[in-house]
Amino acid sequence: MSGDLSAVPSAIPPDMPSDDTRLAADIERLKTEFPKTRELYREVCALLFFRFGQTPTANRLYQLVKRGSMGTPAAVLGEFWAELRDKSRVRIEHPDLPADLGAAAGELVATLWTRATASAQAELDALRAEVEARRTEAQQTVAAVRGELERTETALEQRTAALLVAQVEVRELEKALAEDHAARHALESEVSRLKAGAAARDRELEKVREGFSRDLEKLRETAERAEERLRATEKRALLEIDRERGAVAKLQKEVDETTRRADRREAEHHRAVDALQAQLGDARHQAGVLQGRLDAVQAANVTLQQQLAALRQAERRAGAHEAASREAHPVRAKAAPARSTAARPPASRPARKSAAAPVKAGETAGKTAGRRKKRGQA
Repeated sequence: MSGDLSAVPSAIPPDMPSDDTRLAADIERLKTEFPKTRELYREVCALLFFRFGQTPTANRLYQLVKRGSMGTPAAVLGEFWAELRDKSRVRIEHPDLPADLGAAAGELVATLWTRATASAQAELDALRAEVEARRTEAQQTVAAVRGELERTETALEQRTAALLVAQVEVRELEKALAEDHAARHALESEVSRLKAGAAARDRELEKVREGFSRDLEKLRETAERAEERLRATEKRALLEIDRERGAVAKLQKEVDETTRRADRREAEHHRAVDALQAQLGDARHQAGVLQGRLDAVQAANVTLQQQLAALRQAERRAGAHEAASREAHPVRAKAAPARSTAARPPASRPARKSAAAPVKAGETAGKTAGRRKKRGQA
């Protein structure tokens, strides 16, 4: 029997009404169908004993019905037990069978029937307890899945926030890199300008030398008189040339140092951008994995909700069918609840098994969707 109920935790809805709730609803319905107090008490006795397997007492009947005096449920209860004993007594009639032997045989059959009924009732109580335990376990499983879903959503939000922060840092580094490129272009332009100035000065110096040679040719005749002046002029020219060459060398060193610093900064920025891009790829991969898990959990949750709706609809249909059968056979309303209660569990097992099948199918579909998403990310 426990093997047949292996799928019960996933098939029992968490909000299934308890026995007390269903008993109160049935009593309210009987109050409208039986306005007379004694008839109402008699129907409630039959409901407690045959349908819910509870032994009716006068106090229990008065607490449930709350009509008439305390003597009314006691009198109706006595009549109910007398009628039940009379109906449960087995009479074996045979022309050649002595009366005392027939009575003894009837008592034996009645005892066997009572024991069989008690055994069936005990088995039904055990089944109800097991179903209740399975329902509690299903509720705990649903709560755990919801907690895991909330934790997954929180982790996804944190990963998204970290991804946004990384994107902002990448944009700032790109902006700084653009500024460094602009500064490097400006320095290169300055170096080009300085080189052009040095070339112009070299050309001017060459012109000066050519002029000096021409003047020297012209002044050879007056060399003795202008020798000292020419030497002084030559010294001044040489000093000016040395100063210009020192200035050019100093500027060249400054340009080289600036170029090296710019290269180092550019290399550092490139390394930082590569590291951030790697972190961004890892964050996107983790976000995809978490999204796959979230889709699988949501698919399982949708499957459970569909199963709950199907079970509720089946329960409503069973209640409507039972009410219709009572209205169609009002004379057999007393004996029918016992037979329907004993025959109900076997009829409900195929429904529970069929309700468990969508759960496994939903889990398989969720795993397949997760594998496809991982392959797509890879």
